[in-house]
Amino acid sequence: MDLRGKKVLVTGGNSFLGKSLVPLLRKKEAEIFTFSSMEYDLRKEHEVEKLFLDATPDVVMHLAVDCGGFEYKENNKGKMFYNNIMADTLVQEYSMRNNVEKFVGIGTSASYPEFASSPLNENDLWEGQPEESNHSYGLVKRMMIIQSQAYRDQYGFNSIHLIPVNLYGPNFSTTPKDIRFIPILLRKFVDGKENREREVELSGTRNASREFLYVEDCAEGIIKATELYDKPSPVNLGCGEDIPMGELAEKVKKVVGYAGKIIWRGESSNQTPPRVLDISRAEMEFGFKAKTSLEKGLTKTLEWYLENYEGFKGK
Repeated sequence: MDLRGKKVLVTGGNSFLGKSLVPLLRKKEAEIFTFSSMEYDLRKEHEVEKLFLDATPDVVMHLAVDCGGFEYKENNKGKMFYNNIMADTLVQEYSMRNNVEKFVGIGTSASYPEFASSPLNENDLWEGQPEESNHSYGLVKRMMIIQSQAYRDQYGFNSIHLIPVNLYGPNFSTTPKDIRFIPILLRKFVDGKENREREVELSGTRNASREFLYVEDCAEGIIKATELYDKPSPVNLGCGEDIPMGELAEKVKKVVGYAGKIIWRGESSNQTPPRVLDISRAEMEFGFKAKTSLEKGLTKTLEWYLENYEGFKGK
């Protein structure tokens, strides 16, 4: 698919990921339609119907999601289930009804079973239940795959599903709902440096490990998949390497230039197992491979944070 001149509807175009994806679509000379949640409520069928009448898309990239950090997910399981199942189902249904050329659904690595062995292959998705804090959210995103494949079988609907791992990079949200580990580290070390603190306290355990993908790399992966991939099987997007939280904290500390000590306080309640993705399918099918090293990505993220730092104070 050549995206030049295509009308591309991007739900969640103003999100963390959307802010990296939309500029790449502009470089491809696509006609982009984005909107705010105040303009169209994706949980309501009549508003989704109006959205498609207004946008008349050739391609739909469905990024919109109700999610957040561990605390938000723990306290909003029912709300997240309803908001996501309604939006995912309606957006894909109206994409089919309006004969869009391609639907690109964005899922989550939280869909993987709690006890699946790393690296997580796409075929492992159905080998068990997601871990407890991600259970309803992870299953909802699996349902987007089921809907996609069912519509492909019955209607010949061209729909693909991509599964990104944890994202980081510029334009991250600092609201309590959305805040994630790397932004937390940046804020703590920047504040510690500015205030000349002798030590910074971090909660959790330094031995827990996670995989992180730079957000602009993820956006490039979505573009490549849209252009080159047309199969029903979901595809992981990641870097294929994890890092212990203690090592990550030291890297962020070094990038920031903070000279004090790190004090780890207790165990985090979020003890989910490692989520390292098998990324071979993405490379084989559409030539995607993450290109931004963690050090370079952290440096770019810090630069963006410092440029916007004054606006974050007091949040």
